[in-house]
Amino acid sequence: MSTMAMPQLRHPGVHGLADGDKVAVVMASTGQARTYRELDARSRRLARLLRDRGLGGGDHAAVLLDNELPYLEVCWAAQRSGIYLTPINSHLAAAEVGYILADCGARALVAGKALENLLPRVGPSLSGVEVRLAVGTGGLPGFEPYEEAIAGYPDEPLADETEGCLMFYSSGTTGKPKGVVRPLSGLPFGGDDGALTNLLQLFYGMRDSSVYLSPAPLYHAAPLRWIMSAHRIGATIVVMERFDAEDTLRAIEKYRVTHAQFVPTHFVRMLKLPDEVRGKYDLSSLQRVIHTAAPCPAEVKRAMLDWWGPIIYEYYAGSESNGWCTIGPEEWLTHPGSVGRPLVSRVHIVDDEGQELGPGQTGQIWFEGGLRFSYHNDPQRTAKAFNDRGWSTLGDIGHVDKDGYVYLTDRAANMIIRGGVNIYPREVEDVLIMHPEVEDVAVIGVPDFELGEQVAAFVQPRNPADAGPGLAGRLMDFCAEHVARFKCPATVEFVGQLPRLPTGKLLKRALRTSEEGASSDPRAHL
Repeated sequence: MSTMAMPQLRHPGVHGLADGDKVAVVMASTGQARTYRELDARSRRLARLLRDRGLGGGDHAAVLLDNELPYLEVCWAAQRSGIYLTPINSHLAAAEVGYILADCGARALVAGKALENLLPRVGPSLSGVEVRLAVGTGGLPGFEPYEEAIAGYPDEPLADETEGCLMFYSSGTTGKPKGVVRPLSGLPFGGDDGALTNLLQLFYGMRDSSVYLSPAPLYHAAPLRWIMSAHRIGATIVVMERFDAEDTLRAIEKYRVTHAQFVPTHFVRMLKLPDEVRGKYDLSSLQRVIHTAAPCPAEVKRAMLDWWGPIIYEYYAGSESNGWCTIGPEEWLTHPGSVGRPLVSRVHIVDDEGQELGPGQTGQIWFEGGLRFSYHNDPQRTAKAFNDRGWSTLGDIGHVDKDGYVYLTDRAANMIIRGGVNIYPREVEDVLIMHPEVEDVAVIGVPDFELGEQVAAFVQPRNPADAGPGLAGRLMDFCAEHVARFKCPATVEFVGQLPRLPTGKLLKRALRTSEEGASSDPRAHL
């Protein structure tokens, strides 16, 4: 009689038994750490608290914390309890936090200082939140102190530990946040199907000896999913409290980081460090550097490869996980600008009439054969993300070359239509960001009586004192050297700082609502 082999379990507790004193996570600036034994035990205590308070399989909890040690305890507690956990952006306004809490139906919330100032206005949205725990504050009204609450429970595992699921909300860069929900697997805790975990091992060479640096906020999908997969492997995680260009280099040297994940904005800010700072740190421990979240200007990627060598990998995916494209450094050099070829699905480029386009033709990107997903409480949005052939889209525009490599042009929602001609802001942004006097830039469309829309650039200058018509003129001339004149900005507005999320994503809707119209001088809007 044959018996089926039990799947290998992969979770922090496995590594806690094998090497309990090994560091599971360390905060980059303070050195505060949790060992695998501590991470496992503390997540068990919280899991027992949640179960004791009535949360069972399929229920929802939320976490609203800055990058701090308890964050990952909360994630693993939910993951081993068979419940959904929604990480909430700690920089959202009260109305946005309240919307997500109500929409996801959170019955438990673990929050910290990020909630203090918002609490009076978020209060009404907490009516359905039965379990309220406060981390590291002087006390939130109506919340129990986190440390005291979990201390009252044993660190023994639940008898029926089952895999839960992270439920992320989109960043809301173009509208109201939408929750991406997938069915629970029903697998025993540690029996996760391991698609991402396997990818980290097989494609990016991550091992239990690896040290993974995460400079981004933990509420964002890519950092948190990668960290939890790295924990299943047994790697050590270095979490930065917030991104700083030089602090990143310092952390790589100090902790001998082997793997790291960035967004293009991080690359730009590190590249603009003075040469003496860039050369000051030992980065020789790096084995794989991965970037995602937004298209990377080709010149920025090339500069990073020149600096760090052929260790930079890129992937293109969304929180929906309906498609995954990836590309290595050698491939990228022969296909510059590409985000790679699909691993788990087939890519189709489709025009506005639904007709499939050929190699080199630009249209909307659709994925065939990826994971099925839905938007929580929003069947209309879900239906819009799928076509009659069952393909799904993230709303991105791009093309595929003859070798099957995917290239992103922009998001459909960002496209500017000027006199009937399509203009993609990313093309203009990629040019202007390379100007030595520019720290950051965003391009949007603004209403124009004659042409329908006009191109407007918002520029954060490296030296604020340079803001003025002279710099605006230099930027327009620079832009005209690289793209057609009709794509160049009709107005340039200088700002102190662009409204970016800590993930690097730009809140273009904030720029649109703040735009006050073009000035009388089309070469500078000050």
